[in-house]
Amino acid sequence: MLDRLEVPVIAAPMAGGASTPELVAEVGRAGGLGFLAAGYLNLEAVATQIKETMALTDKPFGVNLFVPGVKSTVDVSAYRDRVRSQSPTEPGEPRWDDDSFAAKLELVMAMRVPVVSFTFGLPEPHDVHRLHAAGSTVVATVTTPAEARQAAAVGVDALCVQGCDAGGHRGTFADDGVSPGGGELFGVLAALRLVRARVDLPLIAAGGLVHGADVAAVLAAGAVAAQLGTAFLTCPEAGTAAAYREALKSGTRRTALTRAFSGRPARGLVNRFLAENSAHAPAAYPEVHHLTKPVRATGDPELMSLWAGQTYALARPAPAAELVARLRAEARAALDSAAMRIPPL
Repeated sequence: MLDRLEVPVIAAPMAGGASTPELVAEVGRAGGLGFLAAGYLNLEAVATQIKETMALTDKPFGVNLFVPGVKSTVDVSAYRDRVRSQSPTEPGEPRWDDDSFAAKLELVMAMRVPVVSFTFGLPEPHDVHRLHAAGSTVVATVTTPAEARQAAAVGVDALCVQGCDAGGHRGTFADDGVSPGGGELFGVLAALRLVRARVDLPLIAAGGLVHGADVAAVLAAGAVAAQLGTAFLTCPEAGTAAAYREALKSGTRRTALTRAFSGRPARGLVNRFLAENSAHAPAAYPEVHHLTKPVRATGDPELMSLWAGQTYALARPAPAAELVARLRAEARAALDSAAMRIPPL
């Protein structure tokens, strides 16, 4: 199904509120594919968003699930004290949970969601079979060729190949606790080419893509579609907070990978919290996520997690359907231009 999209553009799942049923529906209406983000939402909220999306559109859409990892043994008390000293509000309890993964998995099967994707790890092979039986296309997020081979082995239908230039959390299966990037880093084109050489599955490319020429580049490199997140953050249909929108609009901050907000590597705009805490944050997800949640909720842009890809300053605000149409036109123009510039053999 992913290789038959009218427009090979996918709106990435963005946990934390940015991905909304309205955004998903508009992307689908324009010929692309939109994703809801089940991460951080309780089961009832996920069910509500799926129902609202189905009421808004008869087009296919996706739901992304966070795969729970192994409970961290790291003591986060020192980091909690550090965050408390910097925040106007009390930090949260640094607890571990599985994000209701099993219940959400049952929900997307029962509601027969057209596309189900996974981040931070892989579903079990028997769950892939169950999703197939429910009519779902299954996608795994990978960042390296080794992860791609593991994903292919469990029977997924396609891979979302995420480059280190992407905004938000890196989809690495394991955090090495050393590099803030969570292991070896590949840009989107390098990752795409390396994975394509080793795995024979449809590939979605993600990472710093904001223009139709970016879409054309990854299609030329072998992707069946381009997944964009940051480019959709400033759409009116997105649930992006006002302070977040303003920070993106300014285009003046650099981006960096950090564990400061969640305990897992993620790329965001550099603000005071990121700058002061990146070197001290432990590799403990979701404990750190729960710890910093009240701090991030203050609405202060210097304390918020402002996830963004490296090319965020090049994104251009527009309604979602208009953005998809523009990306399509730009991609076609870029491919036509490239064909004209390369003489026939």
